[in-house]
Amino acid sequence: MSDFYGKSHSDTETIAFGARALNSELFRELFREGMALVEETAGYLDGDGRVESRNLGRAATLTYSTESMRLTTRLMQIASWLLMQRAVNEGEMSPEQARSEKNKVRLDFQSPVMSGPLWSELPAALRSIIERTDRLHERIVHMDKAIYDAAVEPAANLVARDIDRLASAFGARRLDN
Repeated sequence: MSDFYGKSHSDTETIAFGARALNSELFRELFREGMALVEETAGYLDGDGRVESRNLGRAATLTYSTESMRLTTRLMQIASWLLMQRAVNEGEMSPEQARSEKNKVRLDFQSPVMSGPLWSELPAALRSIIERTDRLHERIVHMDKAIYDAAVEPAANLVARDIDRLASAFGARRLDN
């Protein structure tokens, strides 16, 4: 079997869905969207966001500061992940280097709490950026799992595991065991 990077691990061959995903239009669109969101956020926080934050109450100002710091941290990690994957696509980084560097990119942060009285006091533009960043993050986490988790656990084992779970749930036994 081959992992994501095409290294053979047994006699069974699998399709490297992650590699195909990185070379797809889906990834290119995700990359464009992510980088555009980074630019939009920087422009907003340096421009209109500063003006809008001056008109907030004390508690909302603290929430604005906290959420804008969290937002920039999330976007920096997202941008790092996107740039690393693009570097692999373009041959600027080996898949092995990406796997090693991937541990430095954190995609496991918590989603923002997008409700409550202070949330509604934040400027609409900031709330929109946070919501779009959260959706982008979810898509990137999904793609990251497709790329890197597939390299760890062979697809055939995933199917067998799920069949075993179903059989166990219904008190049945698989016939091919």
